[in-house]
Amino acid sequence: RNGIKASENVVAFIEGSEKPNEVLVLSAHLDHIGISSDGQINNGADDDGSGTVAVLEIAKAFKAAVNDGNRPKRSILFLHITGEELGLYGSRYYTDVDPIFPLENTIANLNIDMIGRIGKDKPDDTNYLYIIGADRLSSELHMINETANQKYSKLDLDYTYNALEDKNRFYYRSDHYNFAKNNIPVIFYFNGTHADYHRPSDTPDKIEYELLAKRAQLIFCTAWELANRDNRIIVDKAE
Repeated sequence: RNGIKASENVVAFIEGSEKPNEVLVLSAHLDHIGISSDGQINNGADDDGSGTVAVLEIAKAFKAAVNDGNRPKRSILFLHITGEELGLYGSRYYTDVDPIFPLENTIANLNIDMIGRIGKDKPDDTNYLYIIGADRLSSELHMINETANQKYSKLDLDYTYNALEDKNRFYYRSDHYNFAKNNIPVIFYFNGTHADYHRPSDTPDKIEYELLAKRAQLIFCTAWELANRDNRIIVDKAE
């Protein structure tokens, strides 16, 4: 109706061993902007093919741990979201209309939206990642991500776009925001925009695959800690 078509979020789930009712959500959006008016296909390799494959690889890593007898203590929902480019529709549907698991039981959302490229503001930096939102609701979440990075990934974590006065307002522009507005701690992992952003030239041959893997490894390590630590992280900075 009115040009709007039905679409679906796609989910996978690993039940926790000790605290199955507490759920960590890992998300990425599976949609892109489609075909341009001149017929060119917008591939969306970075936006958000990079996040989509990262969620898949992280899910594979958790499933391998389960198979080896190391099931996470808390449950994990791997959420591939539709309709992000239209206005965060899929994540808003999940949080506002039909959450699969109660929001009060959702401990955090780690959202991955563009982690496969080097952004225009860092043309010579091959070891960074923008972190947005980690400290907005939970100081513990910020420190868990920092500690995981210091121990394992050693990326240069850049908080430029996390500033409250950031004019780009990225904090409000990806799917994590629909969780954050419900006082669920979030991290938005992001490489920044580039010349191919929302263009047909956002193609797989331009992905920095080793850097993509390293960034995904950080997200896995943070997720592992969140899922297995003794205590659920505390929301201590909600407005």
